[in-house]
Amino acid sequence: MSDLSSPLPQRTELINALYQAGRELSTTAVLFHSVVAEQVGLNVTEWKCLDILELRGPLMAGELAELTGLTTGAITGVIDRLEQGGFVRRERDPHDRRKVIVQPTGEYKQSMAQVFNSLMQRYAELFEAYNEQELVFILDYLTRSTAVMAAEMIRLRRAAKLAERSQSR
Repeated sequence: MSDLSSPLPQRTELINALYQAGRELSTTAVLFHSVVAEQVGLNVTEWKCLDILELRGPLMAGELAELTGLTTGAITGVIDRLEQGGFVRRERDPHDRRKVIVQPTGEYKQSMAQVFNSLMQRYAELFEAYNEQELVFILDYLTRSTAVMAAEMIRLRRAAKLAERSQSR
């Protein structure tokens, strides 16, 4: 929260500061999740694949590959390592036995509770500094920012595929 008694920076300065703060938050989040992944014996890609499964629920291997942008071969390796660690299990789709559903087991949650309980406590303390209207605003910003970044990720993947196709001709 800013001090309302001091003059507000110009819009351009505010936008530049938002870009900078967003970059710093993004970098810190990636580095934080790298440390967390190491603590459970995973790399950050495996950890975030597990997070996707926790957020969205069981997914088919192909869906997880599509969401992450990984090839089907790479996602198979990720799922193998997650399964070996007891983080997920593979189940055959009852409607199509050729398809594999990846189910998170939740086994790691207890070991990670201390890390995330501390983080959630610190976020709870941070949120206390904001009133409900400000929290709604922050939630709106985060939700919209996520949508913008997801759309850009899709755009970049499509552009890369188009470039690959034009190079192979």
